[in-house]
Amino acid sequence: MLATRPISYAVLRGEVIDSDLIEFGGRGGDIAFLAPDPATIVDRLPLASPRLMEDLYALSFEDILDYLAELGERLHVDRNDRMREAREHSYATAPTTRPIMDHFFHDMPFMFDRERIRAMVDFTIGVDYLERWVEREVHGVKTAIRAYGARTLHIVAGNGPVLGALTVLRGAVTRGDTLIKVPSNDPFTTGAIARTMVDMAPDHPITRHLAVAYWRGGDEAVERKVYQPHAIEKICAWGGFASVKHVTKYIQPGIELISLDPKRSASIIGPEALASEAAIAETGRRLACDFATGNQTACASARMAYVLCGSDDDGIAKLKQLGQAAYDAMFTLPEVLTTKPKRYDASLRQQVDALRFSDDFYTVIGGEDGEGAVIVSHTPDRVDFWEYLADRTINLIPVDTLDEVLDVVDAWTQTVGIWPASLHETVRHKGALHGGQRFVELGYVFNGAGLVGPQDGIEPMRRIVKWIISETPTPAKKPFWEATAGDIQVIA
Repeated sequence: MLATRPISYAVLRGEVIDSDLIEFGGRGGDIAFLAPDPATIVDRLPLASPRLMEDLYALSFEDILDYLAELGERLHVDRNDRMREAREHSYATAPTTRPIMDHFFHDMPFMFDRERIRAMVDFTIGVDYLERWVEREVHGVKTAIRAYGARTLHIVAGNGPVLGALTVLRGAVTRGDTLIKVPSNDPFTTGAIARTMVDMAPDHPITRHLAVAYWRGGDEAVERKVYQPHAIEKICAWGGFASVKHVTKYIQPGIELISLDPKRSASIIGPEALASEAAIAETGRRLACDFATGNQTACASARMAYVLCGSDDDGIAKLKQLGQAAYDAMFTLPEVLTTKPKRYDASLRQQVDALRFSDDFYTVIGGEDGEGAVIVSHTPDRVDFWEYLADRTINLIPVDTLDEVLDVVDAWTQTVGIWPASLHETVRHKGALHGGQRFVELGYVFNGAGLVGPQDGIEPMRRIVKWIISETPTPAKKPFWEATAGDIQVIA
């Protein structure tokens, strides 16, 4: 019976582990899968000693790019059995549908393009800081800084298979020792990438500094051994509020938490965007791209759109037109971007259907067939269940002033789509002060630069390395033992 279950392989520093398998349940009960018993491998998850990272420093940055470029070529799903197997199993566990998953897997090799990686690293860290000591003279002292890799546990979210690939990539370019805890709604993809690395170069330092495994969050037998300063130096945690909150109990001196918290995103639309039938149609297409792509599973997906149309009858009439335009545009997007959701959340559907009986306050467009819906508020208030908007369901909210919008922008607001362009300068400045973290043109939330810069208001690439400083005095720097009292300047 167990042999019929798909396997989430553990891959420990060049070795694939497929023994001592036990059964786990997937997210939402979609699928049961097998994985090595964490108790049998827990002692092998962390690196035995940080001095074993020395081999990574025999590699140049060009060597690392060579490795990643070759890995990318091997990840083409049409010629990689391991990736194809992971994709097939992921259809059942993933929050998105088959066409969207197919597109994720199809595009994954392009993440490993060497020039794309070079540009990403140079923009986020600076290749020079990873390659050598970067030196300058400061106050008579030759001061050098270098970025060193760290032993990092990555707790990866499962709302897209590319997140595991991104984590592998980040660990490699920073010369880190990377331990990845895979999520229950994607326990297959990262292991398939790691197994491909073993096939390709089992003894390569990058392969030997990657460990991938599944264990249940909250498994004390694993966590009390792994989440310790002698085993890891940093924890990079993606995920929901409960999972990130759980990790904080292990934070102590010697372990840094890099938290990529759950976020919500929104759109801000100015009155010019509703000035004509053509403008409304274009704005609707732009908005559909930002809330429907990926079936609204990403933190960057818009859940609410604040429209500066005013809350009078004329403004509400235009807002309804925009709502219909966005709803219609959703169906024109290719299925590699969006489809009818796998299953429309039952409690969300009840909430949406209840609003149909409050037509003085709301207009609900669509949603009868679980395909997604546009909820048009008739007052400047978002729906009570705004935190749970999902499955291609968005709330359009009329406002009279920009200040009304900024009052609801906070540290939970990740991406803000802005239209027209004339609003961009004002919104990104004031929105950043309120807590917003990314500002893009409406329609380009998922068609931009990608994860090449800051994320969620922090710089995870810069934080998963250790920034080391080295100081050497110049001949002009007088030592304390030769100085008079008037010469002494203590700089802390």
